[in-house]
Amino acid sequence: MGFYLRKSIRVGPLRFNLSNSGVNVSAGIAGLRFGTGPRGNYVHMGGGELYYLATLPPPKSQGRIIKPPPEQVSPPIPSGTHGPLEEIESADVSQIVHSSSRELLDELNQKQRKTRLWPLAAVISIIVLMLGKSSDWPSWLLTILLIAMSLGTYAIYVRDALAKTVVLFYDFDTDMEAAYGILHATACQLASCSIAWHIEASGKVHDRKYHAGASSLVRRKTTSIRKSEPPYVKTNIETLAIGVGRQTLHFFPDRVLVYDSNGIGAVGYQDLHIVVNSTRFVESEPVPRDAEIVDRTWKYVNKSGGPDRRFKDNKEIPICRYEEVSLTSRSGLNELLQLSRCGFGNEFAKAVSLLAKKIPIENAFDRDKV
Repeated sequence: MGFYLRKSIRVGPLRFNLSNSGVNVSAGIAGLRFGTGPRGNYVHMGGGELYYLATLPPPKSQGRIIKPPPEQVSPPIPSGTHGPLEEIESADVSQIVHSSSRELLDELNQKQRKTRLWPLAAVISIIVLMLGKSSDWPSWLLTILLIAMSLGTYAIYVRDALAKTVVLFYDFDTDMEAAYGILHATACQLASCSIAWHIEASGKVHDRKYHAGASSLVRRKTTSIRKSEPPYVKTNIETLAIGVGRQTLHFFPDRVLVYDSNGIGAVGYQDLHIVVNSTRFVESEPVPRDAEIVDRTWKYVNKSGGPDRRFKDNKEIPICRYEEVSLTSRSGLNELLQLSRCGFGNEFAKAVSLLAKKIPIENAFDRDKV
């Protein structure tokens, strides 16, 4: 599975273009554009075979899911059959900082904290129009106000987008492009699993006969593995996103950006540690279509592993073989994924390892931050 590599990015009225000489920025309408770049400022007018291009002088420089407790049947189920569920979660994003990413993280976090003004402008516009309508203002005045306030709100929306957006350009060599392509291909395999879960917490079982013979309980939620850009970041390549509870991991060519509601962190591929294991899981939910059922058990089991016939609602439960992918780092990343199909996690781990080898500690390839 390939990924796109664009040469231009649009952010509001601005267009960022990647050329051999660097990044150019232009703005305007069809037939008339003004721009700036490494070779100076310029104006472009016309279209088709007739156009005018002039360079302007530069300005002067200035200085598994937990179920409710089983029904109280005869005999009653005692308390304390399992230990408390311990959360499996990463540290706060402010602690997950890769050394070479500090400057980028400072800018991303600073822009994320900026307040959007266009919702306030939209609310004020609606209030003014409702006031005018209730006060029987002339229809022509209401029409003018509607147009003016709509244009004003849109202008503020564009301003917000420009103020909060970071533009990143990547320019690959052949080896780096191939390595990042492999990462995309293996992530596509992960996404092809019928279900992927994020495991939020785990606890040890003290008395297995009340928990289908399982040695531990987990709390999990379904998650997604997809192509997606993080908010307020525009880039010329496709990036991968994996939801891990309150946080989202965005896989870029040179690092993993960790997003949550409090801010943004980063993990370098050299620091990203991935461990893949297969596990036998007592599945109390519907079995995914691509899952492998390796055994069966009972909701309540006796010492020999058979059904405990003292319980009236004792049903047979399948045991599936799933794959678990652990993602950790020394800076505090700690996430655990569960996949309904085995065999893809190791390929993803190998792709991350290959990408880490292609990236020098400081700079792997050209990346222009605008």
